[in-house]
Amino acid sequence: MIVVDNLLKIFPTADGHDKRAVDGVSFRVDAGRIYGLLGPNGAGKTTTLRMLSGLMAPTAGRAILAGHDVATHPREVKQSIGFLTANTGLYQRLSPRDVLIYFGKLHGFDRARAEARAAELIKWLEMDDFADMRCGALSTGQKQRTSIGRALVADPPILILDEPTLGLDVLSNRLILDFICRERTEGKTIILSTHYLDEAETMCDQIALLHNGAIVAEGTIEELRQRTGTERLSNIFLQLVHADQVAEI
Repeated sequence: MIVVDNLLKIFPTADGHDKRAVDGVSFRVDAGRIYGLLGPNGAGKTTTLRMLSGLMAPTAGRAILAGHDVATHPREVKQSIGFLTANTGLYQRLSPRDVLIYFGKLHGFDRARAEARAAELIKWLEMDDFADMRCGALSTGQKQRTSIGRALVADPPILILDEPTLGLDVLSNRLILDFICRERTEGKTIILSTHYLDEAETMCDQIALLHNGAIVAEGTIEELRQRTGTERLSNIFLQLVHADQVAEI
């Protein structure tokens, strides 16, 4: 489970005016659910996810993941999550198998257990054809499958996915979406940030629309449709953002 309460992140700027990149964001995600965090570039999505993962400290507010407070127990939080982005770094001279074994050992696995887990992930993610190539020679889709395996080595209860299908071909895209759905059926708590709104419409149990660092609307896709009288998620977002801007004037 994830509970976020009034999360705030302020960055100083060169002109002396603080920028509220995340401005009082609150939400809750239960186990076995996919929560879509959607919005345009600069809305605060990645900053929010980095704070939840412990990579960035919030200015104020609280985030509880798997029962652990990010501010006071960052180590336990990091042990409870798998964090995947579209540009997760890999060791270019290692093979995907080497990467998975290495991260398994970082999680405390002995050599035999790390090798067994790597073999399991390689089979599931259909990586056999490139599992022993250098990561530097892999395609974008192959690198992303390797990154997925790396995020799943310890079988964490929470997945934080920041643009996981960005730039992928159709086959790699389908495999990764299937992976996300499978993890939901396994009871994982999942946050998904994506610019592909059709993915969000079909996969997310709950959606939050983020604009200028704040959530302007939250609900199921059907609830958002009823609120706006609009079918497509892109039009729903544009309508709600426009209403928010008008209200500010």
